[in-house]
Amino acid sequence: MKKWWMGISLLLIVVLLAACGSKSNAPASGNTSTSSGDKPIELTYAFFAPSTTFPAKQMEKWKEEVEKRTNGKVTVKLFPGGTLLTDKNMYDGVKSGVADIGLSVMTYEPGRFPLMTIAEMPSGFPNAKVASQVVYDLMQEYPQDAFKDMKLITAFATEPAYLQTKDPISTLSDLKGKQIRISGALAPVLKGVGASPVGMSQSEAVEALQTGVISGYVSSREVLKDLKFAEMVKYETNYPLTVSTFAAVMNKDKWDSLPPDVQKVINDLGPEIAAWAGEFLDTSVKGAMEWAQTEQGFKVIELSPEEKKVWDEKLKPFQDKTVSDLQAKGLPAEEFRKRVYELKDQYSK
Repeated sequence: MKKWWMGISLLLIVVLLAACGSKSNAPASGNTSTSSGDKPIELTYAFFAPSTTFPAKQMEKWKEEVEKRTNGKVTVKLFPGGTLLTDKNMYDGVKSGVADIGLSVMTYEPGRFPLMTIAEMPSGFPNAKVASQVVYDLMQEYPQDAFKDMKLITAFATEPAYLQTKDPISTLSDLKGKQIRISGALAPVLKGVGASPVGMSQSEAVEALQTGVISGYVSSREVLKDLKFAEMVKYETNYPLTVSTFAAVMNKDKWDSLPPDVQKVINDLGPEIAAWAGEFLDTSVKGAMEWAQTEQGFKVIELSPEEKKVWDEKLKPFQDKTVSDLQAKGLPAEEFRKRVYELKDQYSK
């Protein structure tokens, strides 16, 4: 009898110890973050311009939201300033797997995104937020062939660009022959108003301004403060020109390897980040203009009504010709232009 009770007691002790052990190893109720044994998914995200620029701020926001919404299941490592890929090899570098995600300016690659050139031409966008939402929707409705082996993460745009120069430009004759930096695909617009366009990235424009290679540039106005351009140029001609379009894409193999819940988070973020980037830029432009005018003596040159009419007549044919040329190549250019204006009106309300 004594031996029988001792056996029962030992069995109860074993059962109790096993139960305690299983409780201590169980995950806390409601915790969806990765367990101590799981390694977070790490994504690398590259951009060519400095971390102070507005597209790089968009990267930081995207990283913050992805990490928060996946409860730490995903971590994002940022590589701004060309530390991993540059504007010359960004999209090809993502395709080959050098970076998981890359952000660049579609405008920098003439001919690679033909339909998007229509949206980049002067179209009367009131601000960057509207332009960004339009560009994101267009990229969904008209997938770009250049991205067929990649996953579009988000897309956005600048506000309309303005001519920013060392000397005041109030007439087309003032502009004639001047070396002005502009994104490559949009050079014909600048050539059409008599300037000598120079294709280069924003990062290259800093040295070009310092050395006198160029006497100004065409860009949205946040660069006055972000890149300290207002220390070198002192005038803006108040005539809205082109927009620059950005796209962030992910390596297709990396995208396919992500679990469905992570893919959903990234897809949901696409339009949100597009609107956020545009609104952030609009706020940045306001601050940059105040800083440039107050602290750097920057001035805005207004065109006379007669002169504005001359500029309008010079620039209007460019979008028409772009549409006609692309339509002749079998692309749905007329339909695309119609959607540009429909979406612009939709988001402007």
